Amino acid sequence: MNQYSRRRGWSRRRRGRTRNNLPLILSGAVLALILLAGGIFFFKNNGGLPTLLPASPSNAPGGQASETPEETEPLTEEQELQNLLDEAKRLAAGYDYDGAIALLTGNEKFKDTKEAAAAAAEYEEIKSTLVRVDPSKVTHVFFHSLIMDTSKAFDGDSRMEGYNSVMTTKDEFLKILDALYNDGYVLVRIHDIAYETTDENGNPAFTWGTVMLPEGKKPIVMSQDDVCYYPYMDGDGFASKIVVGEDGRPTCEMKMDDGSISTGSYDLIPLLNDFIDEHPDFSYKGAKAIIALTGYEGILGYRTASSYSETPDYESEKEQAARVAQCLRDDGWELASHSWGHLWMGVSDDPENPYKISDERFYTDTDKWENEVESLIGPTDIYIYPNGNDVADWHPYTEENYRYQYLASKGFRYFCNVDASKPAWIQKGPDYLRMARRNLDGYRLYEDMIQEDPAKKRLSDLFDASQIFDPSRPTPVTWNYGHTQNETPAPEPEQ
Repeated sequence: MNQYSRRRGWSRRRRGRTRNNLPLILSGAVLALILLAGGIFFFKNNGGLPTLLPASPSNAPGGQASETPEETEPLTEEQELQNLLDEAKRLAAGYDYDGAIALLTGNEKFKDTKEAAAAAAEYEEIKSTLVRVDPSKVTHVFFHSLIMDTSKAFDGDSRMEGYNSVMTTKDEFLKILDALYNDGYVLVRIHDIAYETTDENGNPAFTWGTVMLPEGKKPIVMSQDDVCYYPYMDGDGFASKIVVGEDGRPTCEMKMDDGSISTGSYDLIPLLNDFIDEHPDFSYKGAKAIIALTGYEGILGYRTASSYSETPDYESEKEQAARVAQCLRDDGWELASHSWGHLWMGVSDDPENPYKISDERFYTDTDKWENEVESLIGPTDIYIYPNGNDVADWHPYTEENYRYQYLASKGFRYFCNVDASKPAWIQKGPDYLRMARRNLDGYRLYEDMIQEDPAKKRLSDLFDASQIFDPSRPTPVTWNYGHTQNETPAPEPEQ
């Protein structure tokens, strides 16, 4: 057994323990909260530690006791029934007809009412008309951080060409969502396409998923790269970080011209949430997008990289980032590795290849992501190659591919490269899934818009690029990917 096989086995056991112990961990957390609450009560009423008391008006110096909250009226049976019907309707809107039916028929109090019975029958009828989609033909589109203020991003400085090439504006993104929705596309998770199971010998195996949609609906996977809000982006018209909103859902902060911080829909995550709230049938069973994270400057707008370890807010930044990551998971988002340093991860036999990295740097980078990012966000099995640079060509991964083996040893099972030449490319291996992604950025939109040969348009199955392209962009849009301090330049995406 080689070192990669040993590491692979260790990783699977480590991740398995995390999953298997989750109920125990949660139970312990609940018990801890109960004990803490009891401790606060005890100390408050026995003259104990004042530091355990919350800073509320009732215990602050000169404060007044808070008003007793009004007692809420118990729901009537009619209201209870309506809530049940509304929840079932919500599930059905996202194509979870099984969940809706189970909710209605499993409610002992209302399952025999004419309203619940009629709704369950309606969902059964709709369910019978659903069609299984071909998982091997699912397309995957991706974005980088969205430009919120084009006047700042396209202001003529040294970063403008990079932004113009690989970023998408807010207006373009919203138009894309409208176009996809109107054409019948529905967001699905990459785990809906195929999932890991075990064969008769107990070895890992991948099997095609079963996605059932109304006839005419088309599944699509979405991802966003580099959701880290690098320092170089400050003042250029982007959000500054992801935070947990007052409603408990992820949203964004953005620095305003006057130096104030505004919280709102300033990037893909809250904008997509807004869209799904308005169009729940755009999401299959609550699917959102994949959020891909590097680590060299931290994640989600928090400076969590080890290079910031001497800063006074370092531990607080890590705690906040971990909280936001869990909020994203709870809200239906999937998290992925985009490597630690956004390097050229593929293997090259050409000694003159300027993007080539050594094996040692490959291993070090992978380990750093595990130590500095996965330690905050929890395990993930999705790896999105920086620059789209896969560790193999189109042939299946093999046991001899030591870079693939090392990634697999870390628990990665889903691998995404970049290929804009075809609507979909998916390869299901014995214990992995590979999927090509299509860039919906300034360069791709511009190239498709000016292309006169219809056969060479790469986005026509999704939308008319001329109806999406933001007129505030400088033209022509050339390929420029050297927009961050830690990235190696990438060649143009495959045409």
